[in-house]
Amino acid sequence: MKTTIHLGGALLLVLLSWQAIAWLGGWNEALFPTPSQTVYGFAEIIADGVLLKDIGTSLYRFLLGYTSSVLLAMALGLVLGWYHNIWAFLNPIAQVLRPISPVAWLPFIVLVFGIGDMPSLVIIFLAAFFPVLLSTVAAVRGIEPVYLKVAQNFGIGQPQLLTKIIFPAIFPRIATGLHLALGTAWVFLVAGEMVGTQSGLGFLIIDARNNLRADLLMTAIITIGVLGLLLDSSITLLEKRIYRRWGIPERSNA
Repeated sequence: MKTTIHLGGALLLVLLSWQAIAWLGGWNEALFPTPSQTVYGFAEIIADGVLLKDIGTSLYRFLLGYTSSVLLAMALGLVLGWYHNIWAFLNPIAQVLRPISPVAWLPFIVLVFGIGDMPSLVIIFLAAFFPVLLSTVAAVRGIEPVYLKVAQNFGIGQPQLLTKIIFPAIFPRIATGLHLALGTAWVFLVAGEMVGTQSGLGFLIIDARNNLRADLLMTAIITIGVLGLLLDSSITLLEKRIYRRWGIPERSNA
């Protein structure tokens, strides 16, 4: 109940602030839309099916790129975190590549994969990969020795040691990387769709800007924010289910 009240209050504050800025700014509505104008624009692209189609396209690209990146990053992170010598060799390379924006690779990505869905998928993959890889490696290297002693006492060897002992023990730390990777990948999905695609929420932003439809531009921005919140909440729900299944105490939100 309190959460609903807080959410409603925050939404009301945003709408009032938005309307006040529109009034005080004195800008033409074609440049800065009011909340009511944005609602009309939202209804327009819902009615003609454009928004739902673009949402479906963006979610498809995101889920495919994010899931493949996370699975590969966690698998590599488990192995590289366990074999210190290999990670010591590869760590400098990862640290050099990690700060580079995935968009910076876009000309080479387009050169290799052409235009269409693939550039967006590759950008999402790159954006999600390093947060999950580095958090997994750090978690494996920081695992409590008691888990390894228990595994040794029960005669558990590889690969069961990694998959049944180490991974469940370090998952709470990996989950932080999953959240960071999701936010980063969602941001770069939109950036990737702004170049070389004819669909998706990123393309909707470019198309609305080119046609001077600030109401549709604001609609796309709000949709991106709401979907990002829903995706992060979905990761949280999945995280809690895994905690319950493995008997891991849930992290406090405080």
